[in-house]
Amino acid sequence: MMENRNSTRVVVLGGGYAGTTAANHLRLRADVDIALVNARPQFVERIRLHQLVADTHGATVDYGTLLGAGVRLVVDTADRIDTLACEVVLTSGDRLPYDYLVYAVGSTGAVLSSIPGAAEHAHPIAELDTAQRLRTVIDEMGADAPLTVVGGGLTGIETAAELAARGHPVRLLCGGALGPSLSEAGRRSVARRLARLRVDVRETAVVAEVRPDAVVLADGSVLPGAATVWTAGFGVPELAARSGLTTDAVGRLVTDETLTSVDDERIVAAGDAAAPSGQPLRMSCQAAGPLGAQAANTVLSRIAGTEPAPLDQAFVGQCVSLGRGAGIFQFTRRDDTPVDVVLGGRAGAVVKEAICRGTVWGIRREARKPGSSGWLRGGRHVDHRVGTSR
Repeated sequence: MMENRNSTRVVVLGGGYAGTTAANHLRLRADVDIALVNARPQFVERIRLHQLVADTHGATVDYGTLLGAGVRLVVDTADRIDTLACEVVLTSGDRLPYDYLVYAVGSTGAVLSSIPGAAEHAHPIAELDTAQRLRTVIDEMGADAPLTVVGGGLTGIETAAELAARGHPVRLLCGGALGPSLSEAGRRSVARRLARLRVDVRETAVVAEVRPDAVVLADGSVLPGAATVWTAGFGVPELAARSGLTTDAVGRLVTDETLTSVDDERIVAAGDAAAPSGQPLRMSCQAAGPLGAQAANTVLSRIAGTEPAPLDQAFVGQCVSLGRGAGIFQFTRRDDTPVDVVLGGRAGAVVKEAICRGTVWGIRREARKPGSSGWLRGGRHVDHRVGTSR
């Protein structure tokens, strides 16, 4: 596609929930040239990667069905942002000039080097490639091979339940509480379902070492298993830090309340790699899509010469699938703190699946009709790492 130099050039880094929504939303103006940079030519539904591992659902969607007319997909990765030249240096060696940049590079799995043997023997599932490799490993092992899932958060719960529902013997090592972001009612509901699936849940078990055929706990216990699935922790790409931009301790780009980088008003962030006022929202597609639309609105305001609106986003709940036949919907306050009310069983599974499908439907709708994205307002930031709102 020929570039129109009378237009404003916007480069969107990352084609996940936030970046794809942002690219489509930017089409509210006809005079914006939009390039979406993503490492692969397919959109990855990260909320379905545990289903991919268990061979119960696919996890990719063709970008041709998700991007609106005029959005140019660049299959590459960003090596560095040259803020002085206003260019993105790509791994291929190409350079993409920009007038504004949307930083939506998302998140990755945890760095496993701190646990002996984890990098060599554990199987993370935060990325499509690693999830596909694990699926191949499990297929080769057979349905009766015992599996160990490390991590008691929502991804660990969903993965353990999905695999157990397919007939695999599963052990879930939480390293603390089961489902720490859930209410007491939510945790009880999850525990009951996992018990029915015969998942061996060990809440306080902490992994000290991973071996090819076992994990070693901090108390010295050795638990044999055919494969270790790692869902604990997360990280973000080092692109912002490598480019000299201010990041938080994890590596997220620090922004003000309009999602604008504190270093450069031409750079706006959204999704898992954004830390507005140093207070990131919960990592989820529920947060990412609206953040993408709001980041696009900030860019559009700056193009128009108007003051961007501050971040205004609220939450309604957390969805957890527990195999194909059950799930829970954990209701929350608008600030994302859980209340002791859940919708469970088959109804919870129906709601979870509807949300998974609705997320992709919403991106397609934004592609057809820019500006159609809607979200709940009136929330505030929450730090679930310490369990307090702020």
